[in-house]
Amino acid sequence: MNTFFSKDHLTRATPEETKFAALHVEPYPDGYRVLVKVEVTPFQKRPHLIFNIYNNEDQEVASTTIIESLTWKFEFTMHIRGELLNPYKMEAKLFYPDGPSAEPRYFSFEVNPPQAPFQIDSN
Repeated sequence: MNTFFSKDHLTRATPEETKFAALHVEPYPDGYRVLVKVEVTPFQKRPHLIFNIYNNEDQEVASTTIIESLTWKFEFTMHIRGELLNPYKMEAKLFYPDGPSAEPRYFSFEVNPPQAPFQIDSN
């Protein structure tokens, strides 16, 4: 076990047992960013993670890679490129470079177009 872990008394999963425990995507009101919340099983060895977002034409519009995650619960923001083409599909992969790999997780979500800015009528 790596020495950076505190004495939190959590049961740590082996690489073969490490998997996603929870994934959640929450679009921001601006219509071009999403908050990604991730939780994996507490681990003995730090995994690599890849997150890709595809539009309804299966074009990749956002991606990020996390190498040797230090924590098992975290969140980050992804920026969607191009015009909005709902629905979107998130692909999440958890793996170790020298094996093993968990099955990719997929789920769909929708992003609302940005709201028009609030304007005050001067009449």
